[in-house]
Amino acid sequence: KSNVGKSSVINRVLQRKNFARVGEKPGKTIHVNYFTVDKKCYFVDLPGYGYAARGKKQVEKIQKIIEDYILQREQLVNLFVLIDIRHDPQKIDLEFIEWLGENGVPFSIIFTKADKLSGGKAKANVNAYMEKLSEQWEELPPHFISSSENKTGRDEILNYIESINSSLKE
Repeated sequence: KSNVGKSSVINRVLQRKNFARVGEKPGKTIHVNYFTVDKKCYFVDLPGYGYAARGKKQVEKIQKIIEDYILQREQLVNLFVLIDIRHDPQKIDLEFIEWLGENGVPFSIIFTKADKLSGGKAKANVNAYMEKLSEQWEELPPHFISSSENKTGRDEILNYIESINSSLKE
């Protein structure tokens, strides 16, 4: 979703300050941006969905960019769905996750902005979200709690990416 911290997560995970450009306003990313990591893999920064300040045609164009990339990219091995940990489960996120499942897209969830809540509240919000997902899903996707401010979750996300890359070599 827009303004959830997609570019910030890429920067923090890769320990690069402005590798992916971070906008001050939501909706900054309007193209598919590729980042090569050590000539081993790509991180891709997609535009966010659901940004209301865009016109209807622009929203439809962004939605098509996202859908086309996700459905037509054979090399896609995992899509990280980023969710702002401060909010209750949002209909638009739940619908997007359901769409991923219907289309057989491998994904995991990164709950962002964990530094904005106390540890107990952050975990409670994640638990509520995962409980909501369990109403539709038999097997829940892997999930991570992160903060671009205090580096929370960075090692876990990198370890997960490494495990995916290792499984591809087998």
